[in-house]
Amino acid sequence: MSRFTEDEIKQKVRDGYILESPDEMTEGYRKSLIVQLQVQADTELMSAPAYWMAAQDAPSTNTQVSAVAIIQDELAHANIAYRILEDMGLDKEQLIYGREPHEFKHPYGFDQPLESWAELVTANGFFDRAGITLLSDVYRNTSYGPLKRALVKVDLEETFHLRHGEVWMKRLAQAGGTAKEKLQRAVDWMFPMTVEWFGLPDDMKRHSGQLEYRLKGLTNDQLRQVWMSATVPLCESLGLEVPAHWSDEEQKYVLDFPFPCEYDAEAKHWDFTSGQISWDRVFERWKQRGPMNERYVESVRRSHAPLGRMMAQAA
Repeated sequence: MSRFTEDEIKQKVRDGYILESPDEMTEGYRKSLIVQLQVQADTELMSAPAYWMAAQDAPSTNTQVSAVAIIQDELAHANIAYRILEDMGLDKEQLIYGREPHEFKHPYGFDQPLESWAELVTANGFFDRAGITLLSDVYRNTSYGPLKRALVKVDLEETFHLRHGEVWMKRLAQAGGTAKEKLQRAVDWMFPMTVEWFGLPDDMKRHSGQLEYRLKGLTNDQLRQVWMSATVPLCESLGLEVPAHWSDEEQKYVLDFPFPCEYDAEAKHWDFTSGQISWDRVFERWKQRGPMNERYVESVRRSHAPLGRMMAQAA
């Protein structure tokens, strides 16, 4: 049992206290950190099969090797987060192999098929930018020491993934023709998808535990602005259209579409014409998971049983 009450630990972390052990955690702190780490671990894990599918469309052997290197990094990042969850009493084997596919907590974007090189590099440019935005904020502000130290490696490698995506987005945009058209189609569905990734607007946020326990420092809307402040100028510089712009009047980036809105997962198409929908409908879509959910989870688990048998025979 923690020697702190909930109010005491909230005040201590506000004053800069860093926890170094689960023994110091209150139940509220522990629950909030577990939720955060499960989303982090599942997101890293489920990016691997999505990226691998698109890597089959790599334009050369060398570029496929770079894509595989990114996948290897993502799996290592997932292992880091699952390992910290083990320290908190959770079973890594159960988390990876014992849950139903719909129980994973990764963003909806990684339940979509990434079907081309243009989609892969846009995912590196958009989704990995979202990951860096979120994890950099956690690194700067988290009150849990083991996670803060682990994120040094993660942030450095995620920066490489982002640069890979942005460099290739520039190449495809400069190539023009079909290459740029494919890139624009990827941007069309991934931009609203990533905006949605950051979750509820601040005026609707139901839980504030991660802020109260200083597990992160910025709100959802602040993180969304950080992401758009890099992504919108990048796309504009490449001649790519995005449904957002800088507003001098509001001194922030503003969306040019109803948010949130309906999404057709099969067609990878956002319906901007039917108006805003409720967040309850968004949560229902997230809960049902996307078209690749079961296939991606199965692909991650496929070698588990044969590998277990090989290790048992070798023992």
